[in-house]
Amino acid sequence: MISQNNKSALRNPWVWGMLGLIVVVVSVNSTFIWLANKETRSVLVDRDYKTKSRKSNEAMLSELSQQQALSWQTEIKAPASLVMGIPAVYEIFVKDRDGKPVSGIMEVQAYRASDSSKDFVTPFKEVAPGRYQGYIAFSLKGYWELHIHIQRGEERFGVDTKRFMVAEAS
Repeated sequence: MISQNNKSALRNPWVWGMLGLIVVVVSVNSTFIWLANKETRSVLVDRDYKTKSRKSNEAMLSELSQQQALSWQTEIKAPASLVMGIPAVYEIFVKDRDGKPVSGIMEVQAYRASDSSKDFVTPFKEVAPGRYQGYIAFSLKGYWELHIHIQRGEERFGVDTKRFMVAEAS
């Protein structure tokens, strides 16, 4: 007989099974939320990553080892705040492993994961040895990321920024 005073429900394995299932679901969801908010790596992924650049593992490892061998260092001076439609000046300093300025050709790709049709590439001018300057006007508000590419002769180097927010014009 079932009643309010009957305590045998806590001895039922189905009750314990349901409680265990609830704990597992809450734990998994909590883990997903924690991983989604963790900012250790970029969460922006190219839409056409499967077909854009099909490189073999050997080619990718070779490219990574070339960049590590170069060990160029970059310093990016970004504006304090970014507003949609207003050009912002960026300064990028590039040095080699010995601390000497690197002169070359620099392009900066502005990347937005939610609308790839608004991605664009901006060439930067070298205003002094190893010092590059360029203006970037973001056409949409939201999260953006910059992919910086520099080439000196046959040497190529690339670095990505963390994602950042562009505010709406008021």
